[in-house]
Amino acid sequence: MTPVELSRTVLRAVRRAVDDGELRVVVPERVVVTAPGPGGCGDYATNVALQLARPAGRSPREVAEILQALLLSTDGTTDGTTSGITDVVITGPGFLNISLGATASAALVEEILRRGTRYGYANGPSADFIPLYCPHEVRAVVVMDALARILQSQGAAVRTGCEAPLDPRWVDILGVRVDRRRAQDSPALPYYAVCPVPAPVDPLRLGRDAARWALLHPAGHDRPRVTDEHLVQRESNPLFRVRYAHARTRALSRNAADLGFDAEPGDVRHDVAVLLADHPRVLAQAAAHRAPDRLARHLVTVADAVLPLLPAVLPRGAEKPSAAHRARLALAEAAGTVLAGGLSLLGIDAPDHI
Repeated sequence: MTPVELSRTVLRAVRRAVDDGELRVVVPERVVVTAPGPGGCGDYATNVALQLARPAGRSPREVAEILQALLLSTDGTTDGTTSGITDVVITGPGFLNISLGATASAALVEEILRRGTRYGYANGPSADFIPLYCPHEVRAVVVMDALARILQSQGAAVRTGCEAPLDPRWVDILGVRVDRRRAQDSPALPYYAVCPVPAPVDPLRLGRDAARWALLHPAGHDRPRVTDEHLVQRESNPLFRVRYAHARTRALSRNAADLGFDAEPGDVRHDVAVLLADHPRVLAQAAAHRAPDRLARHLVTVADAVLPLLPAVLPRGAEKPSAAHRARLALAEAAGTVLAGGLSLLGIDAPDHI
């Protein structure tokens, strides 16, 4: 069961509770499932019971207990089949912590490998039209460019504008573009103004990838550090860790092919699977909050989680490739796919060799 399928299952449980008269609420359009927070457990968690408690006139705990019973039965589904949920634990004031069966990570990896670098994208265009506008400042232009990419990944139609023509070096070196310069005498338009803290120095000397990372990784209200630290090839550099993790996953695929085996999704209990499942939510939140930095930090977290997995992917010595090796390789390839897709949305290259 993928995160999207789990979200739908929880939503069906809410709808069943309403149909049965156990809850008197308006059924929400969607339910958000995320990685469990501090004090949580299982594979995923949702705060839907807390959201429904007040309109239902019940305590969050009572709502959670109603949904818990439905999720642990076949009532959470529409076809009478099992939902893939093996346990539901209530923690805190009413968080539902959901554990899935052995096929959970396999289904997730299959989805990522099927969708490729578009994993986490909206299934189609939305009704949103979002005009973006920024001052003539290099960081603002880079942030607007990345934000436009992320918004478009979530189905929005985007138009970008700047108060003055772009410096040609920004276009050539940083790969930015705008749709139009906003005419000074045009009537006021409902633009979303992209105005991060300006770059303290010219970032062009860092080159495209490092310069964009230096401007995008910090939150918009933070002053970016435009230094040579973004060029160093060592673990202290977050951009290096992300690109290195991606390159390692690609190298493992090549080495596995040399050994005569391919990836095959299977059950792998590893933290990286939870982070990959959270990727669509991160993209949606980065778009909703107009914050590309959320995606950049998420990629660092994914890279730091996947690197410890990689030494166990290939057989050692005379060991023969097993189902476990194939499953770990599939998970590693899925992580590499997410890293490549995320870097692409930030306008940064994901090389196969480092």
